[in-house]
This record gives sequence, C-alpha cells and structure tokens, in this order.
Amino acid sequence: MTKETETRNKEVLPLEEKEALLNVLQARFEENEGRHEGMKWSEVMAKLEEQPGKLWSLNEMERTGGEPDVVGYDQEKDAYIFYDCSKESPKGRRSVCYDRAALESRKKYKPETSAMDLATSMGIDLLTEEQYRTLQELGEFDLKTSSWVSTPEKVRELGGALFCDRRYDHVFLYHNGAESYYKARGFRGSLLV
Repeated sequence: MTKETETRNKEVLPLEEKEALLNVLQARFEENEGRHEGMKWSEVMAKLEEQPGKLWSLNEMERTGGEPDVVGYDQEKDAYIFYDCSKESPKGRRSVCYDRAALESRKKYKPETSAMDLATSMGIDLLTEEQYRTLQELGEFDLKTSSWVSTPEKVRELGGALFCDRRYDHVFLYHNGAESYYKARGFRGSLLV
C-alpha cells in the first residue's frame, strides 16, 4: 500500500454512516457464509472497530457498487481479507483506463480517471490475477463485464495491462492497451483489515 493510500485510509466515517455500513457488511457476511466458512462476524467487527480508516475504505467500496465481503484470513498479517463481491464489475468504477501514465497518454476522449488512481484514493488495491481466480472459486463474477487486474511491470512497461472476466464457465485473462477503457470494464479491489 502506498503512503498516499495509507493517508487516505485514515479518514473516519461519521457515526450514522458507520453504523449503516456495519449493518450492510454484517448482513452480507451472514448471507454468504460460503465465502468465509468458520469465521465469526464478532471477530471481524472487532478488527473493524480497531481500524476506522479501513471502514472508510470499505464504505468507498460499497458506495461505488463493489459489495465488499470477507473472503479469507491472512494469518501472517492477522488480518481479514475483503474483496469486491458484486456480481459484475462495480458500476461506480467502470470506464477507466489502467493507470495515470495511460490516462496522460490519451490525446482525445480521456476517461475521468484511472483504475490505479481510483483504487489509491479509496485506500484499496486492485486484485491480482491470483486473487481474481480465488474470487471466482467463491461464485460466478463478471459474466457480462470485465475487471482490470494488477499488471506486472514488464507488461506495463510495454504499454499493456491485464484484465479478467468469466465466460463459458471459464476464467479468462486478457491484455489490452493500458490507455483503453470500456463502459463494461472496471476493477475489483481488496483490503486487509
């Protein structure tokens, strides 16, 4: 996580918004037990209470249509793993190119922002290809949309970026010019709490 991401992550939600978000997260957690078997909401809640900046980031994920939920636990970091679990790529994060360099390289019809810039401002990270495939083991996502995923530096240096989707009951990894953007392509994020 970048220094800028850590700074943004320290924003705090007003009490009313915090309570509303916690209710949504708890309901989603309880409705989707298969994503986090054996985990207890009370333990997740305790972690969230310790880190109000993470609640702000989760609210940003929710506000932009990501439907964040717990998908695992990182023992080494003693942290719960949240991913965007919306059926399709989050609506509030589509029509974005990959990163700032791609955005600046466009001469015409620039998108409003980039996936990397938006993720940083929200205090989250783009899913990696491996994380995306892990998500797809928990359900069927991106049947009509696609999502940018974290791209290796060598690919990015050559002007490309990676994205994934699910078609024909298979998860596909593709490449595109990093400056491209489409109304059906957004990105999914992850957050450790």
